[in-house]
Amino acid sequence: MNIYAIRSIYFFEMARTWRTLMQSIASPILSTSLYFVVFGAAIGSRVGEIEGISYGAFIIPGLVMLSIMTESISNASFGIYLPKFSGTIFEVLSAPISYIEVLLGYVGAAATKSIILGFLILATARIFVPYEIEHPIWMIGFLILTAVTFSLFGFIIGIWADGFERLQVVPLMIITPLTFLGGTFYSIKMLPPIWQKITLFNPVVYLVSCFRWSFYGVSDVNVVVSLGMTLLFLALCFATVWWIFKTGYRLKT
Repeated sequence: MNIYAIRSIYFFEMARTWRTLMQSIASPILSTSLYFVVFGAAIGSRVGEIEGISYGAFIIPGLVMLSIMTESISNASFGIYLPKFSGTIFEVLSAPISYIEVLLGYVGAAATKSIILGFLILATARIFVPYEIEHPIWMIGFLILTAVTFSLFGFIIGIWADGFERLQVVPLMIITPLTFLGGTFYSIKMLPPIWQKITLFNPVVYLVSCFRWSFYGVSDVNVVVSLGMTLLFLALCFATVWWIFKTGYRLKT
């Protein structure tokens, strides 16, 4: 294991975060704060409680997941796309390092940024609404698992993209709508029976449900099923990355 190579890639990517602090950290926190003001305060006062939890507290896990998923994809996709765009990717490919070490550097940095952002959002949420975390160890585990999984997914998008526009297609056109329809601001039990079944085809439901359980001990979907679905998606991402490096898909041309 080439620790020096991993550390070089990792710290280079982390340094980019501090150079773009407003975009990487401040902007997501500000956006989430606006969600708390609009949904937590304005709408929450009318909704009341969901499953015995105040509406403002109920949406916290969903908002954290929304930020974690979008930022993980964005950080990882830009991280690998920029070397492709500038041509420096060939220096990485020609270096005596394996694809595992490349992954640990790029994906590790993207996941670290998202985890830091997740904890900052949780701290920000304290300003707007009181909440308790019933299973803190599980909460941290789910947070890390989600950050790593979607950083891998973002890494794949960064390799697949052939322009800056394509980097935004999946987060804006797919992930964000799925998140809003995945129980971020409501319990899927509030939907008509037919829509409850349709919603189960949305993978984000399992992430939000699992994360909400770690906070309040309630979930829309069985926690074991949610964890299994997340691990399955992680395995699919690993398999895709292995195939990309084996075939050189959009890396060597």
